[in-house]
Amino acid sequence: MLTKKQLDLLEFIHKRLQRDGVPPSFDEMKVALDLRSKSGIHRLITALEERGFIRRLAHRARAIEILRLPESLGGGSETQNAGTEAQGFSPTVIDGGQDRAPARTSARHSSAVELPVMGRIAAGVPIEAISQVSHQVTVPGGMISPNGQHFALEVKGDSMIEAGINNGDIVVIRETEAADDGDIVVALVEGHEATLKRYHREGSIIALEAANPAYETRRYPEEQVRIQGLLVGLIRTY
Repeated sequence: MLTKKQLDLLEFIHKRLQRDGVPPSFDEMKVALDLRSKSGIHRLITALEERGFIRRLAHRARAIEILRLPESLGGGSETQNAGTEAQGFSPTVIDGGQDRAPARTSARHSSAVELPVMGRIAAGVPIEAISQVSHQVTVPGGMISPNGQHFALEVKGDSMIEAGINNGDIVVIRETEAADDGDIVVALVEGHEATLKRYHREGSIIALEAANPAYETRRYPEEQVRIQGLLVGLIRTY
């Protein structure tokens, strides 16, 4: 038997996995369940895990897999594959004359995946990142999450240099519209400018923080910032 809060949380996670392919953040869970702190969410998550409804995946931020659902949510004894039916989210960071090519496994190496490089992303003052697919880049399969879509961007600027991200690097991005404090994200600012920064929420204000003391943290009302994806990998050539 689950408590009402446990059931509500499980349903919320299940719906978000179906919609986005990735689970909600703890902040989103807290708001959805009208709790005052994230510690309550931690307790609910632990209870659901102990009862065999979910599993947290080690060494991956915010990675939750639903193992089964109670009958009241349409489940049964079989495992629920909730994360593979994500609806068609398409990033608006970039645009162009070509459709975004899907990631595909390289025929040369089964653990390698080819991603479309969608354009350039500012690691500095926000720039417009509008480009067609320029080429494909091959990345290790272990860099790609089984849930959600991925794409790559070329970094322009040095504002994330202390996070190990240099001008000219290729960053691998997992598409999502949610982020936790401290995540490095692709953020769309005021609908047309894209930037790569560390994300922080300060009430109704979104702070986009550089990893270079030469750049100031920029703050925007939450309605002016849309998260396009999370940094999951980096490729550098010499």
